Amino acid sequence: MTLTTAQLTPVEQTALLTLYARALDSRWAHPILGDTWADDVVAQLDYDFPGLGVQTSVVCQTALRAKMLDDRVRAFVTAHPDAVVVDLGAGLDSALYRVSPPATVDWYHVDLPAVSALRPQVLPGHEQSHVVAASLADPGWCDPIPADRPTILRADGLFAFLGEPVVIDIFRRVSTHFTTGELTFNDYGGIGWISRAAIKLFPQKMFKDVGSQWGYRGFKDAQHPETWNPALHLVEEASLTREPEVDRFPAWLRIATRLSGLTRTTARKARILAYRF
Repeated sequence: MTLTTAQLTPVEQTALLTLYARALDSRWAHPILGDTWADDVVAQLDYDFPGLGVQTSVVCQTALRAKMLDDRVRAFVTAHPDAVVVDLGAGLDSALYRVSPPATVDWYHVDLPAVSALRPQVLPGHEQSHVVAASLADPGWCDPIPADRPTILRADGLFAFLGEPVVIDIFRRVSTHFTTGELTFNDYGGIGWISRAAIKLFPQKMFKDVGSQWGYRGFKDAQHPETWNPALHLVEEASLTREPEVDRFPAWLRIATRLSGLTRTTARKARILAYRF
């Protein structure tokens, strides 16, 4: 028996897109992320996943950016075994199980109520796991999370779906609530007219769903968030186009990805950013 997803709002359903992309990657002979938990979750949900029309390029990029974020969280909890991990817009992501942090680490999954309620039904229980059912537009979303331990906040595929005031408030709130830590997330370097045109040109449901939920067009200069909050300091800007895992992409996509990494403008269209506070 599968679980219904009819209760999910359109913005909550965007979590199913990245979930399915990770599941598809796990089915490949040589996966980039290898998230078999994602495939297990997909099997439990009543949803037309094939109807999304998820392209190979999306699978590759989704898996690679998740791996890069996992690596950064893994490094942080190794350096700070008493850390708190906060997964912003966690959806049904199984990053906790992939990273497998020390037992002294607490992991908080923050997302909207309906998707948060679905999480414990499709993923195994874990004593380090804590679900925070809240909107990130609510200033109190961070209240249940400890503030006095080293904290890394990660966000995968989140900020484009939030309004700019909400994004700015998150960037300011991380350093007022949490004592010390890092904020790391994937970024598109600014969503311009080419990206918006692609939404209209491609018929896949995936593009229509994502395009209808865009809330923030992003920024080009990675230091721009420092103008929102002087307590934040950019410590990393890493383009997916230059990662060794790109060699696992299909030949045509591997070539296109490497070529896009040759200029700063195109390389920033798929990047991981990290800020320390």
